[in-house]
Parts: sequence; C-alpha cells; structure tokens
Amino acid sequence: MVKDFKAFVLRGNVVDLAVAVVIGAAFGAVVTAFVDNLLTPLIAIPGKYSFANLTFTVRHSVFYYGRFLNELIAFVLIAAAVFFFVVKPINALAARRRKGEEAEPGTRDCPECLSEISTQARRCAFCTSEIQRAA
Repeated sequence: MVKDFKAFVLRGNVVDLAVAVVIGAAFGAVVTAFVDNLLTPLIAIPGKYSFANLTFTVRHSVFYYGRFLNELIAFVLIAAAVFFFVVKPINALAARRRKGEEAEPGTRDCPECLSEISTQARRCAFCTSEIQRAA
C-alpha cells in the first residue's frame, strides 16, 4: 500500500500538478496585491473607494449590492491586469519566436487558411479546401 502511494505521488503528473497549484496560488496572490494596492485605489480618485455600504431593503431583507459591485470591479481589474501584463506579453513573445521557426520537413502551408498540412495532402484538414499536390 505504501509502495503504491509512493509510486502515485512520484509520478510526473502529480508533481507537475502540485507545482502548478503552488505557483498558481503565489501568482494569484501577486495579482490580487497588484489590483488591491495599485489599481483599485484609482477608483477612489473620482469617487468612492468601497461600495460595501450600498444596500437596499425589501420587506426586512437587506440586499448588499455594493459588495457585489466591489467583487465585480475586482474581477474586471484582475482580468485586465492578467490580460495586459501576462497574456499580451506572452502572446507577443510567442509570435516573435514563431517568426524564426521554419515549417517541419514534409509540410507546407495551406494556400487558403495558412494552416500547416502535409505536402502529400490533397485536401486541407482544417478548411477542407482542395489543394494541388506540391511539385
């Protein structure tokens, strides 16, 4: 039983997943701190910093819509921070690296959709266009 558990824990997928979770949690803390300490205070410049006290009451039930607004704003700011400071730079880096790559031997680009296909293909697997065989 201990041997099976040790084999399970030491498999590459489990270790990779554990590392990903730890790095993801740390990255999440960094992004949250960035948003809480640098982006969210920008909201206070023209108006309120926190909407937590905004409520309305219906038949003795209190609805805290201000708390929802706070969470919605935090979500939008976190999504924007991740997009502009992580996704865009990584996409730009990947595009820059792709420019230097050559196609694999035995492949060519489809003239219609520019997907990489085999030189022997008569039809593109991506856009289904009929293609003349490469000469």
